[in-house]
Amino acid sequence: MKLNKYFVPTLKEVPADATVTSHILMLRTGMIRMLSAGIYSFLPLGYRVVRKISQVIREEMDAIGGQEFHLPALNPKEIWDETGRVEAFGDILFHIKNREYVLAPTHEEIIAFHAKNVVKSYKDMPQIWYQIQTKFRNEPRPRSGVIRGRQFLMKDAYTLDVSYEALDASYKLHDTAYRKIFNRCGLNYFVVGASSGAMGGTGSEEFMVKSDAGEDTVAHCSKCGYAANVEVAASKINVLEREKTNKELHEIYTPNIKTIDELCEFLKIDESVCAKSRVYIHDGKAVLILMQGNDEVNESKLTKLLGGNVRPGHPEELMKITGADAGSIGPVGFNGRIIADQKLKNRNNLCSGANKNDYHFGGIDLDRDVKKIEYSDLRIVQSGEGCPNCDNNLEVFTAIELGHIFKLGTKYSEALKAFYIDENGNENPIVMGSYGIGVERIMACYIEQNHDEKGITWNKILAPFVIHLIALNMKNEAVVASAEKIYSEMKANGYEVLFDDRDAAAGFKFNDADLIGLPLQVIVGEKKLKENKVEVKVRKSNERFDVELNDLKNKLKELIQNLS
Repeated sequence: MKLNKYFVPTLKEVPADATVTSHILMLRTGMIRMLSAGIYSFLPLGYRVVRKISQVIREEMDAIGGQEFHLPALNPKEIWDETGRVEAFGDILFHIKNREYVLAPTHEEIIAFHAKNVVKSYKDMPQIWYQIQTKFRNEPRPRSGVIRGRQFLMKDAYTLDVSYEALDASYKLHDTAYRKIFNRCGLNYFVVGASSGAMGGTGSEEFMVKSDAGEDTVAHCSKCGYAANVEVAASKINVLEREKTNKELHEIYTPNIKTIDELCEFLKIDESVCAKSRVYIHDGKAVLILMQGNDEVNESKLTKLLGGNVRPGHPEELMKITGADAGSIGPVGFNGRIIADQKLKNRNNLCSGANKNDYHFGGIDLDRDVKKIEYSDLRIVQSGEGCPNCDNNLEVFTAIELGHIFKLGTKYSEALKAFYIDENGNENPIVMGSYGIGVERIMACYIEQNHDEKGITWNKILAPFVIHLIALNMKNEAVVASAEKIYSEMKANGYEVLFDDRDAAAGFKFNDADLIGLPLQVIVGEKKLKENKVEVKVRKSNERFDVELNDLKNKLKELIQNLS
């Protein structure tokens, strides 16, 4: 491809709205342009990378028996109503035409719908169906370029099996395929246990890349390799024992005290003796959650524990439910289910709200004063806490989710009545799995991990072109003739070549070449041509070679073979 006619609108300056490295470089190299918040157009250079990533995915999915579909992005809302996910997705789901249709954020429902109509017998399974398709999610705060957008390209795959044992085998196939995909793409990644969220199901793993641009938070142990999304992460924690002397329950006037820090300062106490109360609504009923001090409720753990629909209580509801506003709510006298974090198990001499504005109780004994209290691990893990599997401490950091695999089970097949007849003539729901990869996220994550102060450093698998041919002076007939000949020969040998044939200064061309970051640069200049040579530069290592023209083919073959 000749750059003089190729649409690659590079930028010298960093766009004001871009703060993440991959976003900056994708804009500066002319690979993407923003249409609206969270909505990007992929320009020719960027779309070549998307196609290459998609091809790697197709090859590995086909290798495990996957069959490629192309399902509609426009779905009848009634199908989503059958699984309850219109409510589960909430405002993230795009609705159109008087809310009769939705734009699909994923396709579990549609797969189950088609399976219902065509998969009738155990002999029809297993099946692996996949697609690479545009998805839509109405993210309230799209950010980080293509990492978190409202429209994005995803590979989603679905397995149909006769049993959970067969699902285990399908799950392992995808786990292996995903590792091959990310390895081939040249990514440094790790795998964590995760929550299935709105997808539902049991087994769930995320493939993650550590990055400051990440939207997920991960707990990781560098010693044993334990890793989990904080939505499900556990840790070893110090649980305080009951105090030997048990105080009497007593009311304390605490005017305008709303937070744990304010309470500790007012009463001159440590946060470890405070029980913070949060009200949640579970299937229409209020549940009081107790946390020690400033520990935060892990809402994913809470949802998994309770099941059904769970949401925080609205401020306007709290007075009616508890008799007090936020900051004065507590467990003593609360009329409803109470669940405390394990750090508070059987504790005494605690301080919490009195369910009366501007008042707290001191001397709370959870065994004595709070009847039918339950305990569970409900807290968000923090850096420095003990690893649950070894004697090391956990590090908590942000990461980008590349892919996510779920064991869905029968949630969708039961809701949509996708049943099959087994070998004994009995009717059973199809057992499903779901497996997603963010195609554009692979691109962004690669750039996050492979760049320098000049630009991107592509590998040969994902690079939009492998060779950047640079003619230094298009007014010099010898340079033009030699560059044109090299271009034709490299194309004839099957190489992907971007030929900078623009009438521009050498420095300008060099800067663009380093910014775009193709693996190899072949530089044709008047000085070297007089010696019957060209210069070849390896972009990532900055190695340079003076190569005889008649040996250029062999040298390029050698260098390409050695590229990572």
